[in-house]
Amino acid sequence: MSIVNAIIGLVLLVIGGELLVRASVGLSFKFKLSKLVIGMTVVSFATSAPELIVSLQSALDGHPDLALSNVVGSNMANIGLVLGLTAIITPLFVDLEFFKINWPMMMLVSVLLYFFLQNDLVLSRWEGILLFALLIVFTIALIYRARKLHRAAPEDVDESLSKVGYPKLMLWLILGGITLWLGSDRLIEGAISIAQHFGMSENLIGISMVAFGTSIPELAASVIAAFRQEKAISLGNLIGSNIFNIGSVLGITSIMMPIHVLDKQLLTNDIYWMIGIAAILVPMALLPTRNKLSRIEGFVLVVSYSLFIYLKFINQ
Repeated sequence: MSIVNAIIGLVLLVIGGELLVRASVGLSFKFKLSKLVIGMTVVSFATSAPELIVSLQSALDGHPDLALSNVVGSNMANIGLVLGLTAIITPLFVDLEFFKINWPMMMLVSVLLYFFLQNDLVLSRWEGILLFALLIVFTIALIYRARKLHRAAPEDVDESLSKVGYPKLMLWLILGGITLWLGSDRLIEGAISIAQHFGMSENLIGISMVAFGTSIPELAASVIAAFRQEKAISLGNLIGSNIFNIGSVLGITSIMMPIHVLDKQLLTNDIYWMIGIAAILVPMALLPTRNKLSRIEGFVLVVSYSLFIYLKFINQ
């Protein structure tokens, strides 16, 4: 029953997340926001909703390990699994923005998160405010540069949603919110039960099953786009989700309620893997083929992520 609860929770999170994205984009068009701004702000925040609801609910229910490990695990899954599999299907071009903005910001918030947690084993409200503020600055900088360089709007923004009426958008918004909350409840309840039944730590369940589950939408979208050879796939977009996970998910959650570290493995092992997998992207993007992530490098990322998960389970 625990596994069934967890699976139902994951399905509800995917459905709720999709409804919330569609409602948010449609309402943004009603407020006359440009497609560029919608793609870089509204879509990014809405797609982080499943991770945010799961982490917030976990913290409120007294399971901070799930909240932290969900984000750390999701960030590793985004690079090691999602980015790795995408590169295996089709090699990815690395643009200049990755080196100038995306990667430095991802490393900054990742290292800041480590020092905030290492300092006193808690992510406080003020630290959450700082992480969230950095995310806002990052988003504004992206929009400014995109406008300055006359870049096209992201292709993942569905313009047909601008024609959807208010009643339908509000229905999607309400159903999306309810479904996300119900999904997070089921997922957390199932995850905790599985951990107790098999004698696993909440950290292990959070960093593997829960993190993988909340990364499914990004995985599905990226793999489908890769098979279709769509040009919209970019390393910057995938890295951006990691920045949003730390800045919005942990930032907002810790503002609502400070998050305490209960399982020291998060700081002695997991977060080093997260930072390490993020750090190797630059040498991969430069060597041996400049500004390109090859199939071999994608394979290395997938193997690295798989090795981390394997070691977590055998060392449990």
